[in-house]
Amino acid sequence: MLPDGRNHSVDSENRLRDAMASFTTSPSSARREVERILHDDPDFLPAHRALARILRLMGDEAGADRTELEAISIGIQRPDFAAAQAAFLAGKLDAAEPLIRKHLHEDPRDPAGALMLGEIAARCGAKQEAENLFNRAILLAPSYIEARFALAKHQRDTGRYEDSLDTLGALLANRPDYLPAMALQAAIFVQLRRIDEADIAFLAMHERHPQDARGWANHAFMLKTVGRLDDAVAAYRRALAVDPANAQAWWGLSNLKTIRFNEADAKAMRSALQQEGMIADDRVQIAYALGKALDDLRDYSGAFAAYSEGARLRLEQVPYDPGKVKAHIDKSRQTCTSAFFEARAQWGSTKADPIFIVSLPRSGSTLVEQILASHPMIEGTEELHDIERIALTMAPGGETGSWLDILPTLSREKAQELGDHYIDATRRFRFTDRPFFTDKMPSNWVFLGLIQTILPNAKIIDIRRHPMGCGFANFSQHFNWGINFSYDLNHIAEFYATYLQQMAHFDAILPGRIHHVTYEDLVQNTESEVQRLLNYVGLPYDEACLRFFENRRAVYTPSSEQVRSPINRDGMERWKNYESFLEPLKQALGPALQHYPDFPPTRSLG
Repeated sequence: MLPDGRNHSVDSENRLRDAMASFTTSPSSARREVERILHDDPDFLPAHRALARILRLMGDEAGADRTELEAISIGIQRPDFAAAQAAFLAGKLDAAEPLIRKHLHEDPRDPAGALMLGEIAARCGAKQEAENLFNRAILLAPSYIEARFALAKHQRDTGRYEDSLDTLGALLANRPDYLPAMALQAAIFVQLRRIDEADIAFLAMHERHPQDARGWANHAFMLKTVGRLDDAVAAYRRALAVDPANAQAWWGLSNLKTIRFNEADAKAMRSALQQEGMIADDRVQIAYALGKALDDLRDYSGAFAAYSEGARLRLEQVPYDPGKVKAHIDKSRQTCTSAFFEARAQWGSTKADPIFIVSLPRSGSTLVEQILASHPMIEGTEELHDIERIALTMAPGGETGSWLDILPTLSREKAQELGDHYIDATRRFRFTDRPFFTDKMPSNWVFLGLIQTILPNAKIIDIRRHPMGCGFANFSQHFNWGINFSYDLNHIAEFYATYLQQMAHFDAILPGRIHHVTYEDLVQNTESEVQRLLNYVGLPYDEACLRFFENRRAVYTPSSEQVRSPINRDGMERWKNYESFLEPLKQALGPALQHYPDFPPTRSLG
């Protein structure tokens, strides 16, 4: 069918069959005949594809590429493909899949159809089918850059980073200016912590696409993580020069913490928020950045209003049910008892490499990690997801906390296998021969029972911060993902109390197992607290731990710049500027606030 629904002539089909049959004996004649067919019938898709094959076989790669892309352009205009594409773009995969399968049944050589079905398969978790379809699209049209990029992205998404980089390398060799591939390559280098290569990739992207604000903002984030603060600020500002409403750049600047916004910045953010059609994610990011700007300008009422608006919008995106976390911890306390661990003494991995640092966000865990990572025997990694991943794989498809139903059924051998698996899996984040490493995933406090079962020789450090300071720090911080309790003051208070319940329980059943430190003590009595930390870990004192701010390791959390400066009290009591707005938090905290820094009796926490 033609794009307008008319049938191509039988004559065109017969002429094309005869032309292709003559190719082996007279390639030039076959080419001329196919070109004549297209002159007479310009939308005859099989002739475009045939001409592309002929040109490629005759060594005319540029002509073949051009003809393949013309064929794809014609093909996607067909009504049946357009219907499938409309459903796909609307996110209606259940409707798109049968339409595109029917289309491919009628035209199995359509690379665009193979690509779309591959995208559907990838979104549905059919990893191998997706890869096969992407490769088929490339086979049908080697110049189809979108198919090569889809394959590279799929390889990245399935953890095959080197394969993805190889695919991107081949793509960029032919199309060195293809921005999506340049951006993905830089992102993978960052993900693999190959910072020098990432820097080179970003610079190449800026050279070819100097007006790409997202590229400047992404580069700025990388520069921030490795401590190149001035370069990061310059890159964020370059992004804003290109796009004054770039939410990623405003939010990134606000996350640097150590810079101060001015009146012009606040005005620019307000102007950006007035734009119609801004997506919710961007509006959230700029609202939080505006809160930081107004805080810098000491307009605390305006700042709290901006934070509250950002929190309101974010909570609409990620509804939070505090009951799920409480139920999870209640089950943990019921399952993980003194008798439970007495029956499993000496179980799990014998390894003592990990040092878990647990806390609520914005409580000082990055500072503790930076101090420990400055010791010559401890490697700082980052927030690792492996403990949670192990918990989820224990009960795939189960509800929150289902791993606790499986934990009592583990054999001694399985407990050791899981512990050793954690050690092996986290080696990908270890780049030195230091015998110990930190795992600074704050939420691992939820999985203390699992850690104790499979890694009984690991160290666990809990750092907590004044409930009001911690609470406001969370409320005024926009997190990319996972910290959904932080967008409501009552949710924050409930989460803090649940966290204390878990800690008090494990202190009762495993006395001395967890080392506790408060952020305030660490700031006010740094040397003695560092000594206590090292005594607990079992390592000799080292002066480098007090000079942690000289450690140039990459830091990926919002506290990255704060831990590159000597300890100070800046921000420790920032919450007091907002005390009149925080009465709901104060009331909801109740015993957790009244007893701090001591640990309130478990019964008083509900």
